[in-house]
Amino acid sequence: MIQLVEWLTLVTTLPTANTAARMRLWRAVKALGAATLRDGVYLLPARETPGEALRALAEDVRAAGGSAEVLHIAADAAQDEAFRQLFERGTEYGALIAATHEAADEKALRRLTRELAQLAAIDYFPGPAQEQARQALAEVATRLAPGEPRTAPGKIRRLASADFSGRTWATRKKLWVDRMASAWLIRRFIDRKAKFLWLDDPKKCPKSALGFDFDGAAFTHVGGHVTFEGLMASFGLDADPALAKIGAIVHCLDVGGAPVAEAAGIEAVLAGLRADAADDDKLLKAAGRIFDGLYNNYRQENPND
Repeated sequence: MIQLVEWLTLVTTLPTANTAARMRLWRAVKALGAATLRDGVYLLPARETPGEALRALAEDVRAAGGSAEVLHIAADAAQDEAFRQLFERGTEYGALIAATHEAADEKALRRLTRELAQLAAIDYFPGPAQEQARQALAEVATRLAPGEPRTAPGKIRRLASADFSGRTWATRKKLWVDRMASAWLIRRFIDRKAKFLWLDDPKKCPKSALGFDFDGAAFTHVGGHVTFEGLMASFGLDADPALAKIGAIVHCLDVGGAPVAEAAGIEAVLAGLRADAADDDKLLKAAGRIFDGLYNNYRQENPND
């Protein structure tokens, strides 16, 4: 028996002349994946994050001279089923799966990864369609980005950076966000004397080198963590709020997940650097300045940390 869901409705009225506020509201409820029951009445399942978002929207509507209330609804079985149907995402997943068949380069792969993450974030009742889309995207990644690590089971061990000084670290060449950020993290916080080796074939990684971000590497995707996050956890850096914010961006861009406002802009900057860099050493130097800037900015937001 399906457990009935509690629902939230946002009931709003806005002055007709205030087109800017109306457009802002429309974009916001669309981004949340809310269902529209009628003009000015929007529905979401009663969960913490959607609830906070609807209450924030209600305040925004009031500030714009309108009225707004967030109401709880306890639906009966028939209403509950009808409401759930409003959140069916099968058509959207189908379009995304169709797009994977046309993907021809890593730029397309990154775009589809981002689109899947955004869709999954508003898929309040996930089913087989989401898993099918993830599988289709994984097949594209295998085709367009061979060597991309699969998530490994296990726990992340806590390590001491003092034991990793002056080492050679190796990863796949043609750096992208997780490898860029991980190399920056290594050199700035873990091993300031680190040397990097960019591999054509991860299977030929020298035994003396510490591999990262490929299958079988010493540091790679573990559980729900991308390599950057795994390195943070391994070396006790995960308590740093500024690094945690960078980690959220890296995670979003590398494997999807919770959307991050800054991610699209950072992706565009890093893609530009990648297109312009003559080699991976120069790319890391340029990308390092971006991550330095992000870190310094986030540190200013938490000056006591």
